[in-house]
Amino acid sequence: MFPAASSSNTSCIGAVAKSTVIALGGNIGDSRAIFTAAIEILAKTPGIKLQAKSSWYITKAVGPPQPDYLNGCAILQVEMPPQLLLETLLATEQKFGRVRQQRWGARSLDLDLLLYDDLIMDTPNLQIPHPRMRERAFVLVPLAEIAPDWVEPISGRVIKDLLKEVDCSGVHLLESN
Repeated sequence: MFPAASSSNTSCIGAVAKSTVIALGGNIGDSRAIFTAAIEILAKTPGIKLQAKSSWYITKAVGPPQPDYLNGCAILQVEMPPQLLLETLLATEQKFGRVRQQRWGARSLDLDLLLYDDLIMDTPNLQIPHPRMRERAFVLVPLAEIAPDWVEPISGRVIKDLLKEVDCSGVHLLESN
């Protein structure tokens, strides 16, 4: 079900559906309701189908002092190029009042594109895989729940093995799916 590493990572645009993973985060407002509504909007977007979503987890904030975050991940099947998916995610954030004022500051909704099949991409506004996902328990814990055997294409390692290398003490299950 999940992509394995390959050497043909340079192009993946076309009508063929690609498996992608997004991370959801937020700590302003009713994050559970926001996440549910955001996923519903994405699932109704032409070219996007929801395949799976993780449980929700409470995590300590990274960055300036602020409330704890709610985090989770979702697997989407998409029939759009990565840049268009990123634009769709950013537009969805804006629908829920996302204002980018401070790096790693509090937010109503953060949608990060983590993985796009086995693509490796590095442009000024989009890096796939997400450049810090392997260091973040708040990403790896929910991701391992729904895609433990997905191969992260830069390291060539599966998510469940990457999870073993991070401190998960600040990630706590809030609501199981």
